[in-house]
Amino acid sequence: MFELSEEQNDFKASLRSFVDKEIVPVARQMEADGEYPGDIIDKLKEMGLFGLTIPEEYDGLDIDPISFGIVFEELARGWMGIAGVLGSHTMASKMITEHGTHEQKATYLAELARGERRTGLALTEPDAGTDLQGIKTTAKKVGDRYVINGAKMWITNARHADPLPVLVKTDSTTTPAHKGMSILLVEAGTPGFEVTKDIQKLGYKGPESCEIVFDHCEVGEKALLGGVEGRGMQQVLSALQWGRINIAGRSVGIAQRALEESVSYAQERESFGRPISEFQAIQLRVGRMATRVQAARQLMYWSAQTLLQGRADGETGMAKVFCSEVALESAIEAMSIHGGYGYSKEYEIERLYRDAPLMSIGEGTNDVLNTVIAKSIFAGRTKI
Repeated sequence: MFELSEEQNDFKASLRSFVDKEIVPVARQMEADGEYPGDIIDKLKEMGLFGLTIPEEYDGLDIDPISFGIVFEELARGWMGIAGVLGSHTMASKMITEHGTHEQKATYLAELARGERRTGLALTEPDAGTDLQGIKTTAKKVGDRYVINGAKMWITNARHADPLPVLVKTDSTTTPAHKGMSILLVEAGTPGFEVTKDIQKLGYKGPESCEIVFDHCEVGEKALLGGVEGRGMQQVLSALQWGRINIAGRSVGIAQRALEESVSYAQERESFGRPISEFQAIQLRVGRMATRVQAARQLMYWSAQTLLQGRADGETGMAKVFCSEVALESAIEAMSIHGGYGYSKEYEIERLYRDAPLMSIGEGTNDVLNTVIAKSIFAGRTKI
């Protein structure tokens, strides 16, 4: 079993206390009312959580991958949508930290760490989801400026991102396609950059998921992440390894909450004159759920530990795939244990049931990630 350090255990306990006090009591009603969680986000800023992946020299926490996963586990245990606000922000911040020019880091990182600025990742397009090399958004160099045209969708934090890293094709003729892809940092209010609508979703309520359009949107050369064209895909992939830890952590949080709610309900709910926790059918479900939740958590910690040592696309892919499957299975098991009450909006289970499926889709679908895992194994990067 992977053991957390004393510091990591204390960090986890402080997050659990915060979530139980500030998020759990209000999440269900805020989601039902369609209320944006601005007050909760302000508290995350006060805790310094917007600086998770930013170096201390820029007022960040520069947190290790294991503690990073813990943050998303604990936040998602309270409300998965809240975890989503930090997810895209921290990945984009990590990308700027690792690949940005000195000027880009000096301009953005400290304010991003303090939450004075927020950011996200504009990757997905209407006709290009998992297949990022199929994007159609272009950035044509005209003099010392780039002119961006295209559209992105499912962009978290789009209405608050400043800057928004956007994956574009700066060269549409090169082969393979990823060699002609770059990241441009587009600041809020730039002419030609418009958030056109918020996409209505089954779950993942709280943060906005938007469609955005670039219509002859002009940015200067200094907006090119790292200052060199053609490195966008590599820059994105390095951040997505952390993104998979983020999704694995969120999945464990959903599964943990489903388990907690099921245990509590089974001990309180009586049938045939005794608590249903005494029924073997319920015990079988709870035992199976608890075992898989713990296995998922350990896999998430292990993959995060591997990421500390360098490239871990296979290991983080394993964690994302397995943990997301456990999240969905746990939500379904919890629904069965609760019976009709699990279908009611008065209980937490129906929200967990709506949030869980996204975990198998976000940060690359599980089917695609299984191929990533296999390729890493065949290449000898992931040991079996």
